[in-house]
Amino acid sequence: MRRFEHYACFDWSGQAVARPKGLALATIGAEEGARPVLLRPQGGWSRGAALEWMLAHAQAGTDMLIGLDLSPTFPFVDAGGYFPEWDQSPADARTLWAMVDRICEGDAHMAASSFVGHVEARRYFRHGKGDTGDRFGLSGVGRLREVERHQRLTGQANSQSCFNLVGAAQVGKSSLTGMRLLHRLAGRIPIWPFDPVPQAGPVIVEIYTSIAARAAGLGRARSKVRDADGLHSALDQLGAFPPAPLIAHDDHSTDALITAAWLRNAVHDIDLWNPPALDESIRVTEGWTFGVK
Repeated sequence: MRRFEHYACFDWSGQAVARPKGLALATIGAEEGARPVLLRPQGGWSRGAALEWMLAHAQAGTDMLIGLDLSPTFPFVDAGGYFPEWDQSPADARTLWAMVDRICEGDAHMAASSFVGHVEARRYFRHGKGDTGDRFGLSGVGRLREVERHQRLTGQANSQSCFNLVGAAQVGKSSLTGMRLLHRLAGRIPIWPFDPVPQAGPVIVEIYTSIAARAAGLGRARSKVRDADGLHSALDQLGAFPPAPLIAHDDHSTDALITAAWLRNAVHDIDLWNPPALDESIRVTEGWTFGVK
């Protein structure tokens, strides 16, 4: 597997505001002794600024592996489609991204409120207590992508359904805003496993910060870090030095720092690039979370 000179992790957010509090970016170099760096523009990140940052690295051809903490698609394989019984249900991931971006074109800040409120799309989501769409599914958990189902069966992670919009663990809106981002990248950065990994330039992978947290020695009961000692201990477990002192140790920033350091190590595991359960139908419709075997 190819090596990269730089690694980056975006902790993503679906909050419908200009600068979501949950949007954080950390990078780390490949060289021994490199320290992770938290990148934070004045006022915080916007999704538009994150897109511009990625496009700048695409244009520069930066040799960087970029992890995005979001689901790039909805479940498809379980029901033979993203939105069964809807005649406009897309056939593959890229068509899904275009559809989401088109329906949400009037939403400011690359938000996705229009999609979850769409007269047909809303039927597939759990919106709140007593407000579950009639096509959400029979399971209380909701429909899962194959990689999410695999994570749960093997105990590697406890992924939630992207169709769930309720509670602290809901990931639906962050995934939808991520789909808008992926569509607007317009193929300028390859996205594994939808695209082959090129010999040079940036590559995007889907990551799950809880997997990095476990590799850093954090247990199931405490996967978030909110203090300097905890952050330094986690980075030490991953062979990375502490970053420059942080103004605050919010879990979005520490997630990004820890996962960037983990990504630098995980990239060398050939099995992570070739998970046995990843077949062609999953590759083109659902993708896969890097780090799940």
